[in-house]
Amino acid sequence: MHATGGATDVAGTGGQGPAGRSSRHVGPYALITSLDDPRTRIPVPERRYIARSDDGQHTVLLSLPQLGGDPQRFLAEAEASRYLLGPCAAPATALAAPGEPAWHARPYLPALPLPTALAVHGGPLPEQTVRALGVALAETLAVLHGQGLTFAGVSPAAVLLCADGPRLTCFGAVRAAAPDGTPRSGLPGLEPGSLPPEQASGGRPRPLGDVYALGATLAYAATGHTTPERDELPPSLRTVLSRCLARDPSTRPQLTELIGALSGDGGTRDGATPVPGPGRLPGRVIAALAHQSGAVLTAEIPVASTAPAPPTTR
Repeated sequence: MHATGGATDVAGTGGQGPAGRSSRHVGPYALITSLDDPRTRIPVPERRYIARSDDGQHTVLLSLPQLGGDPQRFLAEAEASRYLLGPCAAPATALAAPGEPAWHARPYLPALPLPTALAVHGGPLPEQTVRALGVALAETLAVLHGQGLTFAGVSPAAVLLCADGPRLTCFGAVRAAAPDGTPRSGLPGLEPGSLPPEQASGGRPRPLGDVYALGATLAYAATGHTTPERDELPPSLRTVLSRCLARDPSTRPQLTELIGALSGDGGTRDGATPVPGPGRLPGRVIAALAHQSGAVLTAEIPVASTAPAPPTTR
């Protein structure tokens, strides 16, 4: 099931389909556009769309399971996400009804997936933006770990950049892709460079795996690669990101240590945590968010047809 062909492109990266109409409905929503740009070639654990309710009252970010994934696990992880806390949490607020094909949705905010943001910016993000992004994501993971949970899905595509700070999506992606004990390398939707070695071989996701995945995601934001050579990383980030990417989980930093290292040069004078809002996102990214917001606002949504079928002729 694929739904990008008939949707208006409002993701901020250029047109790919005929403007004005979407030919697809999922649950109570009409799809407006795919959120992800396939030209970035970065695997996405979910198929994500901007969609609107048929009555026009609610615009959402709607997710479907990746082809080849486990729809029941996808829904179980979406249900668990309802309880997520933290500044970057993006819990599902609506789920498919029993008997429906799997989907979940959350309220829409203008958002660019991290790979799209790099494409719009024309390359890696500024170091100050990477630092602020890392602090915000690490703080959210610390809250989540305090709830006794593991995110198990941090990757470049899972991070959405919004005007008021990032959001983490694709919760539980590695568990939806395959059960514990099953090797996950090469499975659809999983970005190999962001997959902790112990999870790639089928191990149960644990908090220090989230540290590895966050390190790979920040390395991507800083270089355009999740597995860069050490010398490609900004000098002031080399040590901490290299430690995050250690194959041995016991040598990775704790999140509190990572937050301290990332905020050391990026904190505000009063010690507040830097958040990547409008002052920290590059101008082209801010412009793309504004473009997306306007295009979504004016997108035309077809009404689901309820007309009876025409009579057949003999």
